[in-house]
Amino acid sequence: MKLKITLAAGLMSIASLVSAAQLDRVAVQVNEGVILQSEIDAMVTNVKLNAKAQDQSLPSDNALKTQVTERLILTTLQMQMAERMGLQVGDLQLDQMIGNIAQEQNMSVDQMREAIEAEGGSFAAYREQLRQEITLGEVQRIQVRRRIQVSPQEVTSLVAMIEEQGMQESEFHVGHILIEVPSNASSSQLESSKQRAEKTLELLKEGADFRRTAIAASGGPKALEGGDWGFMNVNEMPTLFAELMSGAKKDDILGPIKSGAGFHIVKVFDIRGRETQEIVEVNTRHILLKPSPILSEERAKEMLESFMDQVKAGDAQFEDIARQYSEDPGSALKGGELGWSDPSIYVPAFKDNIERLEPGEYSPAFRSSHGWHVLQVIDRRTTDATDQFNNDRAYQLIYRRKYNEELNNWLNEMRGDAYIEIIEPMQRRG
Repeated sequence: MKLKITLAAGLMSIASLVSAAQLDRVAVQVNEGVILQSEIDAMVTNVKLNAKAQDQSLPSDNALKTQVTERLILTTLQMQMAERMGLQVGDLQLDQMIGNIAQEQNMSVDQMREAIEAEGGSFAAYREQLRQEITLGEVQRIQVRRRIQVSPQEVTSLVAMIEEQGMQESEFHVGHILIEVPSNASSSQLESSKQRAEKTLELLKEGADFRRTAIAASGGPKALEGGDWGFMNVNEMPTLFAELMSGAKKDDILGPIKSGAGFHIVKVFDIRGRETQEIVEVNTRHILLKPSPILSEERAKEMLESFMDQVKAGDAQFEDIARQYSEDPGSALKGGELGWSDPSIYVPAFKDNIERLEPGEYSPAFRSSHGWHVLQVIDRRTTDATDQFNNDRAYQLIYRRKYNEELNNWLNEMRGDAYIEIIEPMQRRG
């Protein structure tokens, strides 16, 4: 995760917050919760600042506020889900993540705080924004993972196809606009959405900016990002996108294609050959402790630090401690060893620590979504990537594609089941 200075700097200053508080009002009711007008205004400000930094044009303020409000509704629903699940990101875990981000930027936490505040931002607000981002990621992972099944037949078919195609398959940088169709739409509503999609496509082909149009008109999950899905190969992108990529060229605008959600327009921003022809694999081992009502976050971290003091002093062996204490059943019996793998398969905190270590080195205690870890990189090796698209790699590609699809489905279902009321401001009487 990279430090987003511009985003943090876009958070409202204390003076602005005081002013906003005087004029604040409830803008949206979401189940038992609310979204304040100040929250909408603050996010609109952030989007504008980031767009300015990237020299990106934006649609009208009304269109932008509509997209921001929709994003905040989905965020609120997910945070309500996290509360019902009892999912909390503690200060220790948050401090660990902030330390990792600062280290990635080759700065201390104090230097990162100074950089944020130098651009007019609030470090405290940045912390809470990051806490929310971690929470949203965990809720999505937990809720969406249970909806995904990957059959052995799917994996076998993809392995065979990859072996036949080799590693030269292309990656597509795609943009997406969704013109939504209401659930149980009437024929007139369906025709209206179709006409909007066709008009949008016409404007794009006449030269309208795709990202600006996506922010203004798209109902898709990446609307506020200008519809930008980044680079993907066809095996990991949503099936709808993949079906359009056959024969596609750079700058092609494809669609509209109808699905249950509405009419989709896809743009190919760029195409590139797969950049990596070799994979650097790592052999690692770790000890995992999971916080619980009995084992606090602080105690889990202290125990791991104590274990590592013993290992470094020569009073204990890493593998013996892993067998006795690690709560990862898949590796504990092997002395914590995870075997050779591509680091990208691990959760971000685990992957980040792997990348910072040389063979033989130990990590400090760190928090991931699974719990508290210490790890050691046993060794690294570079292998021919054409030999590494095995069952595990094929599984990951299929999983990521299904994850993207199911995440969008889950968000739409959650929104459809929620009570949402947009509260219009009271008009002043003359």
